[in-house]
Amino acid sequence: MYATPLDLPDFDEEVVTEAHVRFFEPRGLGGKAALITLDNGYDHTKPSSFGPGGLKNLWRALDEVDAAEDVKLVAVTGKPFIFLAGADIKLMPSLESREQGLMLAQAGHALYKRLKDSAVPTFAFINGVALGGGFELALHCHYRTVSTSAAGLGLPEVSIGLIPGWGGSQILPNLIGVEKAAQVIVGNPLNQNKMLKGKDLVPLGIADAEFEPADFLEESLDWAVRVATGAIVVERPEVDREVWPQVIAGARKLVDEKVHNASAAAVRALDLLELARHASFEEGSLAEDEALADLEAGPQFQASIYAFNLVRALGKRPEGAPSPGLAKDVRKIGVVGAGLMAGQIALMFARRLEVPVVMTDLDAQRAEKGLAYVRAEIDKLEAKGRTSKLKAAKLRALVSASADKSVYADCDLVIEAVFEELSVKQAVFAEVESIVSEEALLVTNTSGLSITAMASQLKHPERLVGMHFFNPVAVMPLVEIIATDSTDPATLATAYAVAKKLKKTAVGSADRPAFIVNRLLGRMLAEVTGVVDAGTPIEVADVALDELGLPMRPFALLELVGLQVCWHLCQHLNEDLGPRFPASANLKRLAEADFPVFDAAAKGKGQLTAEAKALIELGNQPSSAEEVKQRVLRGLAEEVKLMLDEGVVPSPKQVDLAMIMGAGFPFWLGGLTPYLDRVGVSTEVSGAPFGSVA
Repeated sequence: MYATPLDLPDFDEEVVTEAHVRFFEPRGLGGKAALITLDNGYDHTKPSSFGPGGLKNLWRALDEVDAAEDVKLVAVTGKPFIFLAGADIKLMPSLESREQGLMLAQAGHALYKRLKDSAVPTFAFINGVALGGGFELALHCHYRTVSTSAAGLGLPEVSIGLIPGWGGSQILPNLIGVEKAAQVIVGNPLNQNKMLKGKDLVPLGIADAEFEPADFLEESLDWAVRVATGAIVVERPEVDREVWPQVIAGARKLVDEKVHNASAAAVRALDLLELARHASFEEGSLAEDEALADLEAGPQFQASIYAFNLVRALGKRPEGAPSPGLAKDVRKIGVVGAGLMAGQIALMFARRLEVPVVMTDLDAQRAEKGLAYVRAEIDKLEAKGRTSKLKAAKLRALVSASADKSVYADCDLVIEAVFEELSVKQAVFAEVESIVSEEALLVTNTSGLSITAMASQLKHPERLVGMHFFNPVAVMPLVEIIATDSTDPATLATAYAVAKKLKKTAVGSADRPAFIVNRLLGRMLAEVTGVVDAGTPIEVADVALDELGLPMRPFALLELVGLQVCWHLCQHLNEDLGPRFPASANLKRLAEADFPVFDAAAKGKGQLTAEAKALIELGNQPSSAEEVKQRVLRGLAEEVKLMLDEGVVPSPKQVDLAMIMGAGFPFWLGGLTPYLDRVGVSTEVSGAPFGSVA
């Protein structure tokens, strides 16, 4: 028997979402409409969510509706811009036992079932953010409208080690088909937690009608009245159940390819989707309850809570950032270089800061080629509906290109994105410094070269700062901000302020080789290529880390980054940090090969061609996959300890934030250091878990 919200113990909730009921008599309805508005009393910057208190309030609101006479329809909506952001994640660590988690799952089901089983038509007016349990609340209503401006919609639970546990895994596939449901429930969370927008819901079959935001509530109510009176009949296509087994099999293959089945939540979610084909809603709900209770008590969800709180806290208030009040205004930007990375950076600055951006290169032909790339990308954004025609025209006008660096004279910030060679960057800054004003910032996008060395030849080294963006720039959320001993507070504050306007998560790093992410990924790749040199077959070494569920296996990462770039990084790390970053002979051979090294038919999977495999020379000391994994983990633990000792980062949290946002380490690992603590490697290598470091 279900626990109801009224059976839940009281928690110490910081904010409780209220459920306000209004009754009125719309023309033509022939009775009352009940509108329930969910509101936690704050503006849209603090979304409403459900803890036990919120669940109880909606339960009582439904009691009030049931007690009223002549109610012909019931609608649920939210405060401005927010429908409901799901369960209150902050309360999850307060669950004292699996039994409490099970009660919370059952209480949500019992509450939402009242909307699903209501004899009176129920409607969800999705006016804004609807995530997790909020999205599931809408699914339980008989009908749904959505605002075309709504964003932040979906079922992201798998990304934080859970499953949609309040009916989503059972209702959605039976509403829109298992293929679309698998994408929303599993595919999107594993694709950098992709969200849906309001305009997506009607084509997917999730919402029945969409309206513009200006009069969304009025139009939704009018539409609901016509549905309740029979003037509008909502027809939904029959779900194809024959394709169910093939879709689930394909989804399982995707999860294996994406995270090598390391996500317990993704595997469990697919089990529930498979069950939804023939199970009754009651049976599916009971299975959801058990799955949710199991996962809430498991290590992956606990790690996810740490990662979630980390991203939310440090992502908003970067550790070590100066006062924002010191930041300078940035009204025009210069980008040195017009290659792929420079073009991505130029477009990002234009889109986010909406200021003029000028690119230069060695000659007019190169500069124009870079500008053509930017304009082509703007065309794609417009064609996909990701920017309006007016905004696209504005972006085209903001970005220009030239072969003459004098265009930087009135720039407030100039960033270089040229070849990763110290002497080249020094020459660039020497030329640019002679052109720009004394107030202008100079920024390097280096992925690991010494910024102190770049600054050593400047007249004003205090205005140079590193902002290392990750490729692809528009997608990767991290920027590493690197100050030298000479960088002044105003320069550093401006870099952090710009990162915030760019909607990037900023992590500070000391000026040490490869900074944070590339240093750790470099150590990982050094260990993997090292065991191959020693005699371990690539097929063994490449799968050794599958248990972590990283977004790419090592050789796929080598393919993405480029062998020449990786070899370049390997050399620098070997020179700067010593023999723990060996210069792999096999990596050098592959990087210098004059033929395709990776199999084009398996693009993105890091599979070598037969010719490339013939270049590999194995030693006589092979390791097992488990031995490779342990070697890599010990290497990473050692490197984190050294980075902390060197002051590269002030705390392990900065390492975790950087690896989550810059290297795609999944939330269910908790980043890097909680995983190393959990498996005991931190203590083995450093004598204590990283979690004990202040």
